[in-house]
Order: sequence, then structure tokens, then C-alpha cells
Amino acid sequence: IIFLKLGAAQSYALELDLTNSENATCLYAKWRMNFTIYYETTNKSQKTATISDHDNVTYIGSICGDDHSGPKIAVQFGSGFSWVVNFTKNEPKYFIDSISFSYNTTDSITFPDAEDKGIVTVYDSLEVSIPLNNVFRCNSLLTYEKNSVVQHYWDVLVQAFVQNGTVSRKEFLCEEDKGFTTVAPVVHTTVPSPTTTPTPEEKPQVGNYSVSSGNTTCLLATMGLQLNITQDKVASVINVNPTSTGFTGSCQPQTAQLRLNSSIIKYLDFVFAVKDENRFYLKEVNASIYLANGSVFSIANNNLSYWDAPLGSSYMCNKEQTVSVSGTFQINTFSLKVQPFNVTEGKYSTAQDCSADVDNFLVPIAVGAALAGVLILVLLAYFIGLKRHHAGYEQF
Repeated sequence: IIFLKLGAAQSYALELDLTNSENATCLYAKWRMNFTIYYETTNKSQKTATISDHDNVTYIGSICGDDHSGPKIAVQFGSGFSWVVNFTKNEPKYFIDSISFSYNTTDSITFPDAEDKGIVTVYDSLEVSIPLNNVFRCNSLLTYEKNSVVQHYWDVLVQAFVQNGTVSRKEFLCEEDKGFTTVAPVVHTTVPSPTTTPTPEEKPQVGNYSVSSGNTTCLLATMGLQLNITQDKVASVINVNPTSTGFTGSCQPQTAQLRLNSSIIKYLDFVFAVKDENRFYLKEVNASIYLANGSVFSIANNNLSYWDAPLGSSYMCNKEQTVSVSGTFQINTFSLKVQPFNVTEGKYSTAQDCSADVDNFLVPIAVGAALAGVLILVLLAYFIGLKRHHAGYEQF
């Protein structure tokens, strides 16, 4: 028997309760996932397809496993997508052994103008070990990138080889969920109102962040960050303190990632992408943050469009900006400057100003032009009047 539940707008929550011939649960799983696929078009440009809505889901091929073959979750969804995870056992542990994801580029709606047509399968060997009779839990975002496919998984709860038909209450946490403690942030205010956002007394401190590939800096970011979170009708504002915030990341030809973490921020990912071969933009934000009440707020959105600028330049915005990740999570930025691609000698290239800065620059110009116009009109009126006055004397 298989059950499917639909979840949040960012991605469906999939839930599978697989039973054996005796109607006892043998495999249980609940998780969220989405995929970003990079492919080449007929005009040799790069495009991306984001797969986050798993509609028309079936589970054909999912099995409990036996002495000859291990358990398997097989999922089919959308137009030609399939996803399979295999489990193995070696007592006293069992393993999430591998994941494979298949997609069909002949689907012209999902993959318009794709150069290569056909079914593509990406296989990842994982070997995540879990004690038998334990549930594997991972609320953090897990990211796997291989063969032009970026896979995201989070809010994972799974147990293979379920004993006696009862899902265990023992939880085995992934490494990303381990070792975090909740510490009060520098500025962290909460109010019991879903509509009023509390404001910290101070603006966040501006921090400098970078990512290197080998010995070369490939991403630069300078910004003050203020996180606005609403969970369970309680609003929180957190100013990110760069002096206590770690940063890592990665750079690829078409994507670049900056990840921040601290005692409060499990992770805060900014993912940049290339579009139209000549521009970059902020495409994705993923976050998991500890709140003052001990709960964890997690969100992922890979369909953003912020901080757009030409490749080879940086993006700059001195004024406060807001990145709206979802209805419950916004990021305010201050003194922002980023360059995720084509960094030369570890320095920013010429910056493209945000529209707010351009508007701010145009206002004094417009005011000055208006004042100059008024002055010219006054001078013209004066000279015309003076000329008429002289002409009056000449008549006598």
C-alpha cells in the first residue's frame, strides 16, 4: 500500500509507506526534493530546467527487498522523470546505497530547443550507513551535483528493513544535522504578530566573503544581511554577524554557490547562475536557521531572479534591498556587492549599479536640470525686458 501526501509550495512532500504480503510496513520514507538540469540548446547556448512539482506520482517498482535484492524506492512523476534509491544491509547497519535520476529531453515543454534528445540517467553512489532499526533523519539541505544535474533533498525521514512492521522511534541524524547548538543571536527580536515585522535597533554589520577554486578566488561578496522570518505566526529578525560567520562554497562554469554558517545559521546558501551566456543572477536561496524557541526554520527556493548583471562585471547596490525568498522569509541586504563569476586577481570588476542606486543618482541630476532651466528662463526674461526698456528710450 502506498500513500502520497502533498506539501509546501516550494516542493511537494513525498511520503511512502510500503507494506509486504502480510500488510506490515517494510519500508517508510518521507522527503522533499527538487532538481536543476543544465542542457545545451540547438544554438549551442545553455539553458536550465527546474523540476520541483512532482505531479502524477507513481511508485511502480518499489519493493521491500528480500535475501537476494535490497529494498528500493522507485518514483515516476511529471513527463518522463524517474527517481530510484537503493538500500543494502550489512549487519548491524543498513545503507542508502545509491540514487539514480532519469529525465527525457524529448519533452519540448520542459526542455525547449534541446540539442540532444533522449533519456538521460544520472547515477550517484552514496553508501550512507545507518544502524538497523533506526530512522535516518536529515532536515538540512543535501546537495549532489553530477553530470549537469543538481539534486536537492531536505526534510528526509527514511527507514529501510523495518522490523515487525513498526517504524522505529530511534533516529539517526545526518552529519549536517549534528553538532549544532542554539545560541542567542546578536540581534534577535520576536513578536507574536504575523503581520508586523520587528526591526532591530541597528543595521547589520557589512561582511566580506569569498570562495576559492584551488588557489584562485572565483567568487566575491560584500554585504550586510538581515534575515526576516515568520514561523507559527511569530516574526523574527536576525542580523548576521560576519565576525562569527563561516563561509564556504563552490564555483562551476554555469553556477556558483556561497554558503554561510554560524551557531544560529545551519546554512544560508546563495546560488548564482549564468543566463543567456552573458549575464549572471541570483537564482536560488536555501536556508536552515535556528530560532530562539529551539525550532528550526528551513526554506528552499530555486526560482529567484535577483542581482542581475553582465558577466565580467560585479553587481552593486548601496541602498537597502529585499530578496523575497518566500512569504515567510525575506533577506534585507545593505551595501551589497557581488561577483560570482570571472573574478580577476581576487578583485571586483566594474560594477553595475542596482536600479535603486541609479534612481538615487538621477534625482539630483533631474533637480539640478530643473533649477538650471528656471535660471535660464529668468535670465531670458531679464534680457528681453532690458531690450524692450532700451527700445523705449530710442523712440524719443
